[in-house]
Parts: sequence; structure tokens; C-alpha cells
Amino acid sequence: MMGFGYFGWFGAIFMLLFWILIIVGVVWFIKWIIEQSSGGTSKKSALEILDEKYARGEIDDEEYERRKRKLLEG
Repeated sequence: MMGFGYFGWFGAIFMLLFWILIIVGVVWFIKWIIEQSSGGTSKKSALEILDEKYARGEIDDEEYERRKRKLLEG
């Protein structure tokens, strides 16, 4: 017996994968907690939001140009 239990090298590989998954899970959880405490998702600029509304068809060409001009002026 080599010290890895009944599974030999497969046991060692699975143990390594297990710990990698645990570490990745802990890192992901910490990242998630930090994002939740800082307000969740990253904040988009007004121009990005305007671009998204235009892409979804919520506003027409004239309205898009008017709002974009106003944002870039101010």
C-alpha cells in the first residue's frame, strides 16, 4: 500500500481536486460577500445605460441623440 488509501493514485488526484474545489468555493464566497456589502453590481455610467436602452429599442434615434448630446455637454 502506498498511503493513499484503497484508491491509490486516483485517491490522491480526487483529494487534490476536492481541495481545489473547496479553495475556489471559499474565494468565490468571499468575493460574493464583498460585492454584496459594496452595493452589488458595478455601477454603469449614464452613457452606458443610454446605449443599452437604445439597443433594446426603448428609445428612438432622435431621443437617443438628444439625451447623448445632453450627457456629453454636461
